Amino acid sequence: MSRLLVTGAGGMLGRNLLAVLRDRPDLDVTAATRADLDVTDERAVRAAVAGHDVVLNAAAWTDVDGAETHERAATAVNGEAVAHLARACALAGARMVHVSTDYVFAGDATEPYPEDAPTGPVNAYGRGKLAGERAVTRLLPETGYVVRTAWLYDTSGRNFVTTVLRLAAERDHLDVVDDQRGQPTWSYRLAQRLVALADAALAGEAAPGTYHGTAAGETTWYGLARAVFALRGLDPDRIRPTTGDRFPRPAPRPRYSVLAHGRWAAAKLPPPGDWHADLAEALAR
Repeated sequence: MSRLLVTGAGGMLGRNLLAVLRDRPDLDVTAATRADLDVTDERAVRAAVAGHDVVLNAAAWTDVDGAETHERAATAVNGEAVAHLARACALAGARMVHVSTDYVFAGDATEPYPEDAPTGPVNAYGRGKLAGERAVTRLLPETGYVVRTAWLYDTSGRNFVTTVLRLAAERDHLDVVDDQRGQPTWSYRLAQRLVALADAALAGEAAPGTYHGTAAGETTWYGLARAVFALRGLDPDRIRPTTGDRFPRPAPRPRYSVLAHGRWAAAKLPPPGDWHADLAEALAR
């Protein structure tokens, strides 16, 4: 029986990973929340990883704007702690599946970024996540997997989709940004894909390196908000398009965050499904 460690088990993605893994009696799963494991403590990380075959790392500093003013603290979690985990995996002979982000790119492309596209983060959060990616590829060249994702949502907790639904009950109209493009990605679907990649890694069928774990297709935040309204039986015309400069934030956002999915076929795994179909299934649940 293979042993898996899920770090960041209390977050949105971590909870979805545990939900997926509940249906896997063939796996011995250890769940580590932030209270259970301080990933910035290298000694604690080494002890936690020992005896496991795979580490699914969903631990992260996710406050993008907060990272802009607290870059050192954010990078300690998103960069240095990832290096701690990678070193511990190397010592334990474990594979590591690490979750990264589209924010490692500059966001100035006009077609989907392939996995090997040049990086160039435009904010502190992206710089810290890129440091984490580099730690995995440097320390685990044969057993390290980086999965970039973007625009994550779920039907509970705080995220764009739940915020849109909450505001729908409070306001007649919502002004939503229409000049940033990306791939809305259901957290549960990403969790399924991460577990499938871990399985393929254990079976020797997935080459190490970088994969893109977003949904297929693309839209804007405005398009996503309209889709949420339509699927809930609300009038999509209550959503009005606007531009990002109407909502200035501490951290600049990439204007184009569409990722390509070319590497999944080599791992004998199907490509990601369409974002709108996943959204419909998520809301139906």
